[in-house]
Amino acid sequence: MTTQSADPAQARLSSAPSLALIAAGITVVLWASAFVGIRAVGADFSPGALTLGRLLVGALVLGSVVLVRGLVLPRGRELMFVAIYGLLWFAGYNIALNAAERSLDAGTAAMLVLIAPVIVAILAGVFLKEGFPPRLLIGSGVALLGAVIIAAGSGADPRIELAGVLVCLLAGVLFGAGMVAQKRVLRSVPALQATWLGCIVGVLACSPFAPTLVTEGAAASTGSILGLLYLGAFPTAVAFTTWAYALSRTPAGQLGATTYLIPVVTAGMSWAVLDEIPPTLSFVGGALCLVGVALTRWRR
Repeated sequence: MTTQSADPAQARLSSAPSLALIAAGITVVLWASAFVGIRAVGADFSPGALTLGRLLVGALVLGSVVLVRGLVLPRGRELMFVAIYGLLWFAGYNIALNAAERSLDAGTAAMLVLIAPVIVAILAGVFLKEGFPPRLLIGSGVALLGAVIIAAGSGADPRIELAGVLVCLLAGVLFGAGMVAQKRVLRSVPALQATWLGCIVGVLACSPFAPTLVTEGAAASTGSILGLLYLGAFPTAVAFTTWAYALSRTPAGQLGATTYLIPVVTAGMSWAVLDEIPPTLSFVGGALCLVGVALTRWRR
């Protein structure tokens, strides 16, 4: 009758923690690359069309696997939660992030989205009954301080626009709320299928952008089209699935804190690919992010 016995994710947590950690690590790297990829193709694809294109590719990639493995359909209230995270996370978050990165560099966008782990920790503590373990609060606080330091180092850049900052913060809120909604579905639906269903809901929600996607796709460069295909196959199909796998085996608040690593990886990638050199304070903040994530996963 305890909360732990009611949640199969808690029971699975000790069975394969290393696999969940590896899955989360794959997600962090691929999602970090998405911030860079969005900047790279943003000149050819508008926010809605880019989101629809990503989700279409992701749905096709995952759908081919689902057809082979068989489909487990959610039932009852789970259908409502699928609709929630499909709309908020797969559609809303991606549209907002794509819009924000039209005026923000990849590293700054990744930093601002870091409001998401805080939202996840709060919602998971209240609605998923995960509570507020001291190590989670302390680690999240340390990592958030690191994010603030990174943002402070980037704040002197005159190219950063307030509208982009606000839209990016909205993206972080949608990310956090969607992740918590998906956690409810993962109690009975496999990670791959939960991701595919989210893509399907997102595609339906973004279907009004189909004519724009066709028009922009016809005029886009080969590099941008390849970039869109990459975003759909890897940061969407693969990364959302590995994240769902990790989420099904890890408390949402604890797993959400690992996203503090994304700006560190994004900064390195944008430095190498986009020739954007992070401010000195970014390295200090990045180190604190690493320490904070380590604290959230520390067990006595």
